[in-house]
Amino acid sequence: MLHQHKYDKNGKQLCCTLQEKIYSNAGASSLLKEGHKEHDGHNHQEQGEDDGHDHSSSNDSTLKMFLPSVISLVLLLAAIALDNYIKPDWFTGWARIIWYVVTYVPVGIPVIKEAIVAIGKGEIFSEFLLMSIATIGAFAIGEYPEAVAVMLFYAVGEVFQTLAVKRAKANIKSLLDQRPDEVTILENNQAKTIKAENAKIGDIIQLKSGEKLGLDGELISETTSFNTAALTGESKPDTKAKGETVLAGMINLNTVAQVKVTTAYTDSKLSKILELVQNATAQKAPTELFIRKFAKIYTPIVVLLAILICVVPMLFVDNYVFSQWLYRALVFLVISCPCALVISIPLGYFGGIGAASKNGILIKGSNFLDIIATIQNVVMDKTGTMTEGVFKVQEVVLKPEFNTDEILQMVNALESQSTHPVATAIHQFVGNVDAKIKLENVEEISGHGLKANVNGKELLVGNLKLMDKFSIKYDIDPTTIVYTLIAIAYDKKFVGYLTIADSIKEDAQEAVDKLKAMNVNTTLLSGDKSTVVKFVADKLGIPNAFGDLLPEDKVNKVKEIIAKGETVAFVGDGVNDAPVVTLSNVGIAMGGLGSDATIETADVVIQDDKPSKIAMAINIGKQTKKIVWQSIILAFAVKAIVLVLGAGGSATMWEAVFADVGVALLAILNAVRIQKMNFQS
Repeated sequence: MLHQHKYDKNGKQLCCTLQEKIYSNAGASSLLKEGHKEHDGHNHQEQGEDDGHDHSSSNDSTLKMFLPSVISLVLLLAAIALDNYIKPDWFTGWARIIWYVVTYVPVGIPVIKEAIVAIGKGEIFSEFLLMSIATIGAFAIGEYPEAVAVMLFYAVGEVFQTLAVKRAKANIKSLLDQRPDEVTILENNQAKTIKAENAKIGDIIQLKSGEKLGLDGELISETTSFNTAALTGESKPDTKAKGETVLAGMINLNTVAQVKVTTAYTDSKLSKILELVQNATAQKAPTELFIRKFAKIYTPIVVLLAILICVVPMLFVDNYVFSQWLYRALVFLVISCPCALVISIPLGYFGGIGAASKNGILIKGSNFLDIIATIQNVVMDKTGTMTEGVFKVQEVVLKPEFNTDEILQMVNALESQSTHPVATAIHQFVGNVDAKIKLENVEEISGHGLKANVNGKELLVGNLKLMDKFSIKYDIDPTTIVYTLIAIAYDKKFVGYLTIADSIKEDAQEAVDKLKAMNVNTTLLSGDKSTVVKFVADKLGIPNAFGDLLPEDKVNKVKEIIAKGETVAFVGDGVNDAPVVTLSNVGIAMGGLGSDATIETADVVIQDDKPSKIAMAINIGKQTKKIVWQSIILAFAVKAIVLVLGAGGSATMWEAVFADVGVALLAILNAVRIQKMNFQS
């Protein structure tokens, strides 16, 4: 059952699938539109379109899809009974022909109609034409039951394919239903329901228990627990505190909460996710592209071979009977339909994308599923990828002649002028800024630290380069200090230092262990000091680690690995990671805390920032590729055998039906297996 799609210059699909064409009047098209139409990021519905929610109409549409096949099946069984068992006198001649024609009409007319439409569009060699020629030809030589049976099984196969596609899209489709159309905002302390797209930045959303959040915002309530499964794939509740960011699609699990809108409707994290999901099917794997090109060449060749099978023996066979050789040619046509390939392969890839989506991993196209399955080296940024990205003060080492509390209060006051994570760590460690401390001439020296005057004396807080710049002598060896060092000088004297460290993520060790088990090399890169990077790498068992890197240094390191012939995936979360994400074979972004630039550039987005999902993504890619190739081998093997038998006259139309519809259904069942696989273990 060859599904021929049209694509625009950007590779986006334009026309509907075969099932939509044949069963549009029966209500099946509504099941498939979600995955193919282009969305504007809004959750509007077009008139007559399935809203995607579970209700009785979806069951009705499924029944309508089967109705033509059921009618034909009942009439065909009755005809077979009349032909072989009851044998009434009236069931002969034109009465018999008319009965079989009526039996054929419910399943045959839609296909013939599509063949005519396809020819009008210049698509002459479509599967509609193959099936039409084969069944009409069978009628012409008096093989009425077989003609009806071929089209009936074809129609039944189409319905099952429609249902398989619907199931494959279910995981992704659940994302499309996550953002509500309306939100309740507080206006002059009065609750007012408005369209979510009309909400403005600064509005206060009132979120009841069980309601989904419509826009990104800042939690105003003290604490609230949210179900974040739609965004992260994690089922356990996530408790947010006042001031923390909450995202569209999260479900409030507590009492009424209030959220201040911080992001426009179309710019929310969920909007970006939906856009990624909608564009995923436009990116085709090389295997899919090959099969599509193969089908365009294969189909006309098959038609020509069928004609030759019918005509050429006339020149060489003494007892040539036209009807016998025409029957062989028709059998050959039915067998030759490449439906198992053209349906099961995209379905397998779409199932892989759906399985990844269900586990909180967004893969932007089936081509990336193919590539990620071949990854040999995972290169990871340290901060925010393998570590939490939240710095904490580890120790305070000051010379005894200085008052520790006084120095820390001055450092805290100066660092309050900065938004750097180090400043946040110091502020959390020391506490509130002492208002009595007056800062003058505050200056941030890029790449070095901060400088100010306090009580008429110079205060310096930064790295050792800052000390060198102002000729401050220090008596410490930085190579002996593992953590990030923050040096302090006051009144031209070295006071001491603080150490800052970032904690390793809970599942970072699991991530490295799983990658090793898959024979995937790991490399750690960071702009942090080399001793810190080496410490983290040694703790996790990562053999290759490099620190003190600028963004361009990361790019060069990845180029070196690629030059060795290894397929590289780079995992990062910061905006400075965007260039190296683009360079790698597969760019993976941490989507929870990651920058928009990195998420936009990346090919794969891990929504809950768990590094263990890196190995899961690779495993999903490997399993998808394995299933796709199983379907290809199965289809080619069975069809090759039956094609030879058909051309030699040893296969009937019934074997042809099995080789076409039967193999297609087996391939589809194989393709949907990936949706039931458990990738958590």
